[in-house]
Amino acid sequence: MSICFITDPLVTTMGAVRPALLLARELSQSGREVRIMTPRLHKGIEKTLQAMGISAKAVGPKFSFIRSFPTLDAWARCLLKHNIVGRVDSDVVINTSSCIIAHANVYYAQGLMTRTLDEMFSGMPVHYRYNYRLFQLEAKALEKRLVSKLRTFSKFFIANSGFCASMYKEWNVRVDGVISPPLDCLFFKPSTSKLTADYVLTNFGTYGKEGKSSIIKRIADSGVMIKVFGDARSASKALVKHRNISFLGKVSDKELVQLYSNALYVLFAFAHEPFGYIPIESMACGTPVLTYRKQGPSETVINGRTGWLTGTDTEMVKMAVDIWKNNYEPSMRKDCRERALTFDIKRIYRQWTEILSLN
Repeated sequence: MSICFITDPLVTTMGAVRPALLLARELSQSGREVRIMTPRLHKGIEKTLQAMGISAKAVGPKFSFIRSFPTLDAWARCLLKHNIVGRVDSDVVINTSSCIIAHANVYYAQGLMTRTLDEMFSGMPVHYRYNYRLFQLEAKALEKRLVSKLRTFSKFFIANSGFCASMYKEWNVRVDGVISPPLDCLFFKPSTSKLTADYVLTNFGTYGKEGKSSIIKRIADSGVMIKVFGDARSASKALVKHRNISFLGKVSDKELVQLYSNALYVLFAFAHEPFGYIPIESMACGTPVLTYRKQGPSETVINGRTGWLTGTDTEMVKMAVDIWKNNYEPSMRKDCRERALTFDIKRIYRQWTEILSLN
């Protein structure tokens, strides 16, 4: 049996492409022929896939108008001129992309780009905000048309969270079910029994999507020692050089496991998150998460058991300082690991084999 995954640009192994990559790995290991179709393909990722027996092919243009955001570029192109590949020569097709339209057994919905841009708006550079405001209404109308076509071309329409499903239902799109994105819990696991717990870990994200600079600053101003990884484009130089902030930039997955494992807790002050990998990565490493009582993270973090869910920015800052000063029960770290295992690739893989009748 041959299986084809369609993904967003494969220029990273993180975010929206990760479910397809992990599932493709599992299916390949089970002896199935697996290939991937994507608008753009990084040479290094292609070699990694080939080593796993997975073939990959780029079907998009070789140049980008928005070079720093290849997924946004591919999505915008698909809005204006639908990138329809029609029927794919595979027994099973799973489309996880917002950039390619194809006949598929399943479309895996992971969020609406215009909704993301709306909630990231205040953190964007001025020229991005200006351009988006000019075309905001048109972009939403075009995305509705795109999503409608993706639904029409797919037998099943599966969302990655209950919150994500609700966004599509608001647009009168029929959603057939919810399957959470998977995590490799053999890789993301506690790396030490003697954790330092002398810092809080967080992420700046892309223009505040995964981490609001204003909240991080207020917490650091209160004396909490914070380590930050990721993209600093949305953060001011003053914040990056804050006396209580250590900015680490981009880190490897191996380094990230060490950072999660030794943190007192992980702060996830997101602007928009249909699911959120950071909370489950952190919990997999035994570290509780402080985040908001909304959207995807409210479905993965169990309040008072594997972390804390707050309703407002002010409540989050207060809670962040209180946990820093007073700590928490050690049993939370065990509960975090147990909770993360419900998202392990082995478990999620079984859900996919059931829906696709691959047993």
